[in-house]
This record gives sequence, structure tokens and C-alpha cells, in this order.
Amino acid sequence: MSLHYFGTDGIRGPFGEPPLDVPTLRRLGYALGRWLNLRQPGRKLRLVAGRDPRLSGPAILTAITEGLVTLGHEVTDLGVVPTPAVPAAILETKADFGLMITASHNPPGDNGVKLFDARGLKLDHLAEVEIEGWLDREPAPTTAQATLRLSKADALESYCRSRAAVLAPNALAGWVIALDPGHGATCQTTPEVFRRLGANVKIHAGDPDGARINVDSGSEHPEKLAELVKQSGARVGFAHDGDGDRLVACDETGAVVDGDQVLGILALHALRRGQLKDGFVVATVQSNLGLDQAAAAAGGRVVRVPVGDRNVLHKLLELNASLGGENSGHYIFPEQTPCGDGLLAALMLTRVLLETGRTLSALRCEVPLLPQRIANLRVREKPPLETLPHFAAALGTVEAKLANRGRVLARYSGTEKKLRLLVEGPDSAELDALLAALKAAAAQDLGAE
Repeated sequence: MSLHYFGTDGIRGPFGEPPLDVPTLRRLGYALGRWLNLRQPGRKLRLVAGRDPRLSGPAILTAITEGLVTLGHEVTDLGVVPTPAVPAAILETKADFGLMITASHNPPGDNGVKLFDARGLKLDHLAEVEIEGWLDREPAPTTAQATLRLSKADALESYCRSRAAVLAPNALAGWVIALDPGHGATCQTTPEVFRRLGANVKIHAGDPDGARINVDSGSEHPEKLAELVKQSGARVGFAHDGDGDRLVACDETGAVVDGDQVLGILALHALRRGQLKDGFVVATVQSNLGLDQAAAAAGGRVVRVPVGDRNVLHKLLELNASLGGENSGHYIFPEQTPCGDGLLAALMLTRVLLETGRTLSALRCEVPLLPQRIANLRVREKPPLETLPHFAAALGTVEAKLANRGRVLARYSGTEKKLRLLVEGPDSAELDALLAALKAAAAQDLGAE
């Protein structure tokens, strides 16, 4: 069943416009409260809520809480924390539910809501359908007053302490590490953890600033991290998105490492140590075929799922597997945490560097990738792709030309009005021509640009 409010990763959009306007958010809180009441009748439930530093975050949290407290539920405000700190707080405090107010890698004017159950897992599609049913059923009362208990420092300290335990004390003494938190939710946590481990930290965009979050910084602009790595002589560089569930890495030369290569490095290292459960690594349909080839050569196997870190996690749990991710920068280690965690991924990659004694530029060569061409085109609407005459025909032509030599993917973004295109194969010049044909067809049918 299609959803009106929820997308690939929660609810997201420009603040002040439906569904991110205050009346709708208040109704969302009330709908969520009613849904929770049905699942656990007669109980006053405890929820925890975090947010990134966007300026609209407090207003969104207040509006949702007004809907929740009307039904007797209690919300604890964790303050500005990375997204993975929310499921960690749920599990540590035995809370019943969690909220994260963030638009992840989106621009500062956007915001959103991610929802987590008592296990720290993102809600599945059926739960979102049920909540939407309540959201549209009846309005929330407008007389509630939000009551929040603040416990920001505890949540941050607990999260930092658990992440620092991934490596031995002072393991990074003598290391220079470049960081770009993108003015987001990891400005305090990621530098703090690497400093605790002995690293000399160099930072770009290191102050939390809701007006500049993700602007010319962070995982969406890794060129800034690359410059910092080269200027500082860093051993490695790490950038996050606004809420800290993604990681982009730069090697010691300042070259950005493809997300599939990062996943491959982690998988190959675990395979060689017998630590990759059943040899499975979970990736999405977006990942490069080079990842499959590198894993297979080492005795492993890539299992693919639809785009979305939630889909990766559910497959990991189904297979009882230990590693999965998306080439966009989400990496999930279900034995440590039930969601993507950019800091944890950075630490796990650093551990590979420590244990092998090799550079990141050398390790990435073990995961050669097929050439890809990618385009993200802005669209006004999202009609089914099969209903677009020019685009559907062009897509069929590209699929036939690539046949068994490569692949093509076309899908709408779940969080933005964008058409995402990917073509992959052995010949770069051919890929350029094929992508150009797809873009021209999309412009004809959608006005995409």
C-alpha cells in the first residue's frame, strides 16, 4: 500500500509545509499515541526524542509532543544527538519508543521525523500504514501543553563511551584524523571519541549550526574533507551527514573512497578473520557489481535488497548476518547497533587500518568497481515510470544494450522530488551515451533537469 506521509526513511520535507507544518505534526503525535495505545493498552508509555541542530527542530518536537501528552505519554528530550544515539537510548533506558527529528543529508530548510520501536528498530511499512490511518482519522486536541524532561548530557556521554570502546585505549596516538561533521549532530560526538582514542583531530564545519547544516560540508560535499586531509597530512578522513548515520571516507591521499569499496574492505577483512557470519554481506540494488565480484573471490556472497537502510537491516536480521550497508554511506553492524551509525563505521574502518597496518588507498584496490554513471534529476511529480512513453522506451533500449555486461536502475527518491538514474558497465564512453539518452527522455516526459 502506498503512503502519503512516510517516505523511504520516515517523514521528510520543507518545514512549514504539509506534512512538516505544526498542525500536521501535532496530529502525527496524537496518531502515534493512539497507535501505541492499541499496541500496549492501559500503559503510560515513555518515549525518547533526539534532533539534529536544524532551527525547526524544537518546534517540531514540541508539536509532536503536544499530541502525545494528550494521551498521557511521556517524552524525554535527548537534545541534539546523532540518530544512532536514539536507539541506543531506547535500549539503555528501556523506553517504549523513540523519535529522531532530522532531515539527514537534506538542506537546512528541510526537516523530518524518524521513528524507532522498543527494540531500536525503524518501523516497518505496515506500522507506517497503520499510523497514517490514525493520522487521517481525527484531529488532535489543540489544548495540550508539552512537558519535556531534559537529559541531553547523559545520552551523549553514554553514546561516546560505548563507541570509544570499539578500539583499545590510546589506539590512535600519533594519528592525524580529518573530520567534517557538516555542522550537524556529530559535531560533539565524533571529534570527542577520536580524541579519547588519542588522535590529533582536524575539523571542518565542526560547530553545530542549523542554518548551515550540510551546506558546502559533510558527506554531501566530500571535496572539503579531501582538502582537509591533504592540508593536514591526515592518515584518514571521515565526513558525516546532518544526523550522523552516514559515513564518507577519504584515504591518506585525499581521494574519496566509494561507499561500495568501504563496505567491501569491511567485508573482506571480516571474511579473512572468520567474522562475517555465513559469508553474507547485505547491500542494495544500487551497489556496484564490483562488490559482488570481490566478495565472491574471497568466498563471500552479496545479498541485495531494495534501496533503504531499513531494508538492509531487516535482511541482516532475517539472515542473522553481521554486516550490511548502502553505497550512500549507511553501514550497519547489527551486533553493535540496530541502525546506520557513521561514527561506528569510521571506527570499524579505522580498526581495519590498525589490524592490517595498510593504508586505505591500498585496501580500496582490493575492491575494483565497474564504471558507473549516475544522475539525480529534479522532477515536479512522480508518475509511475512505466507510464512515461519516451522514458520507458529509452529504458528498455538501455537494458537491451547492456544485457549481461552491466545494468541500469531508475527510481524516484523516497525523500525528495528527484529521479535517480544509474547505468553500469565495462565501457565508460558507452555509459555516457546511455545516460544522456535516459536524461533526454526524462526531460521529455517529466521536464526533469
